[in-house]
Amino acid sequence: MATDCLFREDSYLKTCAARVVAVTDQGGIVLDRTVFYANSGGQPGDTGALVTADGARFAVVNAVYTDAMKTEIAHMLAAPAALKIGDSVTAEIDWDNRHARMRMHTALHLLSAVLPYAVTGGSVGDADGRLDFDIPEAGLDKDAIDAKLAGMIATGAAVTSRWITDAELEANPSLVQTISVKPPMGTGRVRLIEVEGLDLQPCGGTHVRNVGEIGAVRVTGIEKKGKQNRRVRIAFA
Repeated sequence: MATDCLFREDSYLKTCAARVVAVTDQGGIVLDRTVFYANSGGQPGDTGALVTADGARFAVVNAVYTDAMKTEIAHMLAAPAALKIGDSVTAEIDWDNRHARMRMHTALHLLSAVLPYAVTGGSVGDADGRLDFDIPEAGLDKDAIDAKLAGMIATGAAVTSRWITDAELEANPSLVQTISVKPPMGTGRVRLIEVEGLDLQPCGGTHVRNVGEIGAVRVTGIEKKGKQNRRVRIAFA
């Protein structure tokens, strides 16, 4: 059963009421709706808890997709729980971790705008993150990148999402900046994230509402990871 992924429409939701609709062979709890972001696209799955009506709390250590189309999410628990199909629960995420990742993920979108090269990989952390770029013999300057990121963040540009059809994305292949990870297609629609005036690309992750919320970031390292691959790391300053 497809999970109603509430975080795709509102990344700021911290809790939601939900119903257990399945339990996986690995003990993962599938809900009809959730605020938990599932591990994908370089962003870790949320942690938090499932809380029953009588106050019992079950720690969630990860959230993962159960299918290639990324339509169903299983909440992986720290320990087996006596939850069964039909049970009502409240899903609660660890907000501090989520918000930090929202800020970092949005900062990485800006980094990809500063360095407009094909992205070959990436990772979103709570305090830092990285993108790998396909750049032939590039001489990258940390200070110059820092200055450009700071200038973008200072604009306070709005960050919004919208949906387009698979066909619209196929007609506009330049929207896809990543080489190693392609946006999920096949459900009929693809989610776009737009940083007003700065960036537009398909993305299923969670982001802040405006870039000013990111705060100060800086480049902490530039590594050569192959003939044309450059890894750029950033962290909150």
